[in-house]
Amino acid sequence: MTQETNEFDAVKIKDDKLVPWPRVAAVAAMVAFSLPTFITGLEVSQALTPTNALLALVIGSLIIFVIGGVMGVIGAKTRMSSYLLVRVAFGDKGASLVNIAFAISLLGWFGVNINLFADAVSQLAKDVFDLEIPTLTLAIVASFCMTVTTVVGFKAINWLATLMVPVLAGVTLLLGYSALSEQSFQQILSAEKVATQSLGFGISSVVGAIIIGAIILPDITRFVKHWSGAVYTAFIGYVVVQLLVMGAASLAGATSGKTDILEIMLDLGLGIGASIIVIAGSWVLNSLNLYSAVLSAKATFPKLNSTLVTIALGLAGIAAALLNLLDNFITFIFYLSVIFVPVAGVIMCDYLFIRPQAYNIETLSDNRQIGTKGFVAWIVGAVYAILSSEGMIPTPSGIAALDAIVLSGLIYTALSWNERSKKSTVIAR
Repeated sequence: MTQETNEFDAVKIKDDKLVPWPRVAAVAAMVAFSLPTFITGLEVSQALTPTNALLALVIGSLIIFVIGGVMGVIGAKTRMSSYLLVRVAFGDKGASLVNIAFAISLLGWFGVNINLFADAVSQLAKDVFDLEIPTLTLAIVASFCMTVTTVVGFKAINWLATLMVPVLAGVTLLLGYSALSEQSFQQILSAEKVATQSLGFGISSVVGAIIIGAIILPDITRFVKHWSGAVYTAFIGYVVVQLLVMGAASLAGATSGKTDILEIMLDLGLGIGASIIVIAGSWVLNSLNLYSAVLSAKATFPKLNSTLVTIALGLAGIAAALLNLLDNFITFIFYLSVIFVPVAGVIMCDYLFIRPQAYNIETLSDNRQIGTKGFVAWIVGAVYAILSSEGMIPTPSGIAALDAIVLSGLIYTALSWNERSKKSTVIAR
């Protein structure tokens, strides 16, 4: 008796599950509408001069678009999740280590966002509706809803995102309009201000806040009907919506002089809008975090039951949030995030220049145990990412994550050049 497969299993997405690209782009957009993106835009505007803040937002968004676009196209062409792509690039045993790091990091951020969500909603409930709601209650209810959404799968996440994107776009535009009604854009841009950080820091902040989502973009772009939809998805998510969200937060911060995005929105009379952003944005973002963690676990342990894995990981994230372990755990998961960024360099170079023909589900049935060259490139890139993040070694571009991706890709390509396929030009296929 054969077991029925689903989207969490180590299989290629079938044609009957494919959807038009705007529906996938709605999910990417919802991630950009989340509270952490607003906070990043606000922090960049506070640390840089107005002109440099604008440059940082634009350049950072374009960098993420390129990385997300390439990774998204690979996912769309192969119909495979990012964790199955890792198995092809690093081999079964090599991928186990990488994917476990992915899962722990994503699960950790699930818990971090639960705490952020509960604190924000508790504050908004008190300020807007004069209600006292315990953060413990909010954390439990939110975690339950997010876990249930993930159990249903991409369809539920997609439905929620499609429903809420127009609402959140309206709230974000209203935030920007309210800020510009206080000062004109020219006044904001020409304001004298002493910067506390460099342009490179601002770009790194934008890239660092979003890059993990760009690397795992194949988890959702594998559902698009044509690979061009992955490019449109990355453009909408990272250039249009992300820039809109961070830009609106930057404008609001510049006109108000305040550093708390919720306080700014309340001052502008956007309490209801702030509540929608916190609830809807956090819901989709955390559902995707858990969704990707389940994909990672299933790619490593394919025989596990998808529903049970989702519930177990959801409970683990809830427990970490409720026990307040994440105050000490956040540094650990930050470094986990940093060290798996170079994975993208290996996958992109392997697919584009070395072994495009290997990126299919059939490869996994007789896969190599460990891709030594990819593993070496990843380790070097990861060590570089950690040392450069600590300021122990210089970064040529000033963006540690980007330099780590480029370094790992160059090392892998140099080590594997003699293995390259004659059919290595695959994007235009």
